[in-house]
Parts: sequence; structure tokens; C-alpha cells
Amino acid sequence: MANNDARRYRENLQGEIDGIALYEALAQSEKDEKLSAVYRRLAQVERAHAEFWTKALEKLGEKPNLRPSTRAKLTAWLSRRLGASTMLPIVANAEAHDIAHYDNQPEAVAAGLPNDERSHARIIQAVAQSEGGLPGQTLAQLEGRHRGGGGNALRAAVLGANDGLVSNMSLVMGVAGGAANSHTILLTGLAGLVAGACSMAMGEWLSVSSSRELATRQIETEREELLAAPELEREELELIYQSKGLSESTAKSLAAKVFSNKDVALDTLVREELGVDPEGLGGSATAAAFSSFALFAMGAIVPVAPFFFTSGNIAVYASIALSGLALALSGAITSLFTGRNVFFTAARQLFIGYLAAAITFGIGHLIGVSIS
Repeated sequence: MANNDARRYRENLQGEIDGIALYEALAQSEKDEKLSAVYRRLAQVERAHAEFWTKALEKLGEKPNLRPSTRAKLTAWLSRRLGASTMLPIVANAEAHDIAHYDNQPEAVAAGLPNDERSHARIIQAVAQSEGGLPGQTLAQLEGRHRGGGGNALRAAVLGANDGLVSNMSLVMGVAGGAANSHTILLTGLAGLVAGACSMAMGEWLSVSSSRELATRQIETEREELLAAPELEREELELIYQSKGLSESTAKSLAAKVFSNKDVALDTLVREELGVDPEGLGGSATAAAFSSFALFAMGAIVPVAPFFFTSGNIAVYASIALSGLALALSGAITSLFTGRNVFFTAARQLFIGYLAAAITFGIGHLIGVSIS
């Protein structure tokens, strides 16, 4: 029993130490003093929890000397390089995942730790109110309600680069399996890079443009309906509010207040009825296209790079090794979003990438033999 308690205490302590490292890194990289103060306050809460579990372990005769985990170090390093706002959704997801971690632990419940975990969002709100207020979008990100922030951008960047890496490594290995010379492999790899990047860019441009056009058309339709039949639209809003649990009288009063301003009424109807944010219609299609092109090309150049400097089997082996490092790094960063073990995710990414390369190498070899 004591061993089980000790293991659980160590796991709890490790989580708090990771939290301290993360929030301190966020506080250091955040330029906004209000947000920096929020992160420092959260770090203090985590530090108090760490002291609690350290004392619990000391009562069992242990002297813990734990350090931040690899995942925490990676997240902290990324926050310092990319900025706190980029990592904000990842932090929010982690907090949401761990919110009930202490609920079934008697020692933690007795010490009020579950309430502390749940109070993080309230601490953020309190700091915002006492220091003049934080932007609503930032508060939403911190509380985990907003999912369009930097964390998703980082995830999209990693996935985009990984697409380029795996597809072009498979292409290069397929041509190498067919016993092509280094010049042909280099030419094929560059052609695959350009073709894949252009395809990704065009696809992203069409996707964002279509999404914006659809949302714009829906908003215009809602505007016309509001002008043509405002009473019907108001009744629809009343029903929406009632479906959310408001009484009929409260729903009518709230809808009447909203409809006292036509712009507010349109904005509310679009958000509540269509689920569309008028202020965020997908961003620039051109910027998204350039971003997709660059990210795919960034990953696709990795397996091709060695063929610029060497040739033959040395270039092939170097391509495999360099691509493996990139795959492992991609997997490690992906673990920040999935919550899985860093080394497991890196190894899985490496296995899948190498498996794809091995399959195309084998097919290329069979085709090369058949042709020759």
C-alpha cells in the first residue's frame, strides 16, 4: 500500500513540477504584463502543490529530486521560441485534461487541491478584472473555449511539414529502389517537392476561399431575412435562448434587448443560429496558400538535401538518417497535442515513416527489375 501511495505521490509531484516549468516559461516569454502576471500566479499555485506532495513523500522516507519531464521541457522551449500565445491552446487542453485528476485522491481532496485546479480559470478572470481587463479572445483561449488559436496553427504547421517529409521521403526511396542514379533521384525529389507544395497550396486556397464565400453568403441571407421579417427572426432567437434553458420571459426580454440594435441582432443571429463567427471567416486564402506551400516544402526538402552534397549509397543512407531525425522531432512535437509519451509518439512516427519508405522502396525495386 505504501509503495502504491509513493508511486502516486511521485506522479502527482512530477505533474506539478512540469506545471511550474511550463508556466514560468510562459511568464518569461509573454510580453503582455497582465498575461505574464497570470502565468506567474499559476506557477505559484503549482509550486504550492509541489510542496504538498514533496512533504507527503518525505513522510514515507523519500527525498524526491524530480526534474521537468521531456514533454514539459519541449513545451517550455517552444514557448520561448514561438511565444506564449502560440502554446496557449495546448496549455488550456492540458488543464482541461487534468481538471479531475485529484478528485479521487483523499489526501488531495482534504487539502483542497481539486478546488485549486478548478480555480485556475477563476484566477485568470480575477487578475483580468483587477488589472484593467484582458482581451475577451485571450480569456477564451486561456479557459479552453477558443480552438482557433496558436496551438492549432502550430499543429497545422507540424502536420503540413510532416506531409511533405513522409511523401517526398517515400518518393525518393521509391526511385532509389529502382536503382536510379543520384541525379535522377535529386530531380525527382525536387519535382515531388514543387508538385506537392503547389497541390497543397491550391487545395488550401480553395478550401479557405470556399469557406469564406459560404459564410459570407449565409450572413447576407441572414441580413436579408432580418430586414424582411424581423419579428420572425426575433422569435427564432427567443426559441434558441429557451432551448438553452432560459425561461420564456427571460428569453423574450433578452431577445428584445438584442433586437434594439440591428447590427447586434445580426451578429447574434449569425453566431447563435448559423454558428458562424463574423469576425473570423477563415483568414486570408492567399496567406493560407503560401503557408501551406512553405510548410510542405520545408518537410519535403529534408530527404532531398543530402543529394545536393553527395551521391550514391552515402546520399541514400544520409537521406534515411536525416529523415528519421525529422520524423522523430515531428512525433515529439505531436505528443504535445495528443498527451501521449514523447518517446512513444516519436518512435511511432519514425516507424510509420520508415514503413512507408520501405514499401515504396520495395515497389520501386520490383519495377526497376522488371523494366531492366
